[in-house]
Amino acid sequence: MQTISGYHRPGDLNEALALLNRSETATLVVGGGTQVSAGLAGAGELVDIQAIADDTITADGDRIAYGSLVRLQDLIDNERTPRLLRDTARREGPNTHRNAATVGGTVATSDQESELVAALLVHEAAVTIAQPGGSREVPLEELLDDRSLLAGGIITSVTVDAGGETASARTGRTPADTSIVAVVGRVVSGGFRLAMTGVASHPVLVAQDGIGQLQPSGDFRGSPAYRRELAEVLSKRVIALLGGAA
Repeated sequence: MQTISGYHRPGDLNEALALLNRSETATLVVGGGTQVSAGLAGAGELVDIQAIADDTITADGDRIAYGSLVRLQDLIDNERTPRLLRDTARREGPNTHRNAATVGGTVATSDQESELVAALLVHEAAVTIAQPGGSREVPLEELLDDRSLLAGGIITSVTVDAGGETASARTGRTPADTSIVAVVGRVVSGGFRLAMTGVASHPVLVAQDGIGQLQPSGDFRGSPAYRRELAEVLSKRVIALLGGAA
């Protein structure tokens, strides 16, 4: 078991960044606990940002910004949150988890089977990352493809485009089980924006004509060929639900 040798609760963001960027100490940022459970191995010290991170939800037209410390249950309970985000957030875990886990932690860990991360992708999520040189906003899909973009930084907010009709379809061993493959979609200008879980090492955006080129890994729940077939079938189902040709 990994031994934690130090715990810090900084009073401001600059202090937190300074602690995180010490070259001699492996440090992990924690908030609601999601990041601890997913990234404890290799960390020598913890920087707890609960006292300084943003836990507010703000709306500006169709854009909604979730502070990194917004709990998943608060996301669900907020009336401005798009239905797809509410539904997929409920699938992240039981009530005890949803009242502890945060939006920032969920994005930072980005579990490969997270339907919420897939839903954030179709809602064009942008992640604001504070780093010693200043803050920058990164599209979620870029962060998922290049985790080094988060190196030495702290997620401060996640902003989504809340507009557009959405739909989802999933297959699991049971209705309550984690999905083997899940597909979520949203109507956007010129077509549909589709994202999937269970077909790559993290949730991914997939073009309609690129589904056949997916190369998922297999496990005891399904072979690569089975997962690719599920992706085809579920995508057609989602597109049909959104009014497109199945």
